[in-house]
Amino acid sequence: MTDEAGRDPEAVSRFVEHFAAQLVEAGVPRMPARVFAALLASDDGTLTSAELGEQLRISPAAVSGAVRYLAQVHLVSREREPGSRRERYRVHSDQWYEALTNREAIIKRWEDALREGVSSLGAGTPAGRRLAETLDFFEFVEKDVAEMMERWRVYRERKYGR
Repeated sequence: MTDEAGRDPEAVSRFVEHFAAQLVEAGVPRMPARVFAALLASDDGTLTSAELGEQLRISPAAVSGAVRYLAQVHLVSREREPGSRRERYRVHSDQWYEALTNREAIIKRWEDALREGVSSLGAGTPAGRRLAETLDFFEFVEKDVAEMMERWRVYRERKYGR
């Protein structure tokens, strides 16, 4: 038995569950991981709540909670179907780039808080030194991530024309 694209639905389901398990192992909550994997495995990268519920055998409430989480971390977006109240959920080809870019803003806020902490606790105290080292780590990583993201943009455009 195959779908319209000639794929075995059971093989697709196995992939979705396997990839979701990998995401769970990395810290993503289980239901958002399953929804994300299902969207990633769909040809056009979009599914409705009903389609997700049917494919994953989960309730509309579970879909809603998972999508809310995924939207907050910038891995999916919501789109209204023209002329309908129904929403489609979309995973974009640049979702990892967007997620990392949004993480950079969070890291900047952490850096600001850490600078304040070093100042408040005193740079010469054990706690102040620990905060200063944490701040240095984030600044170091941020520099490398920014350079890596630029290399990715160039690579992606060359390989995929985007």
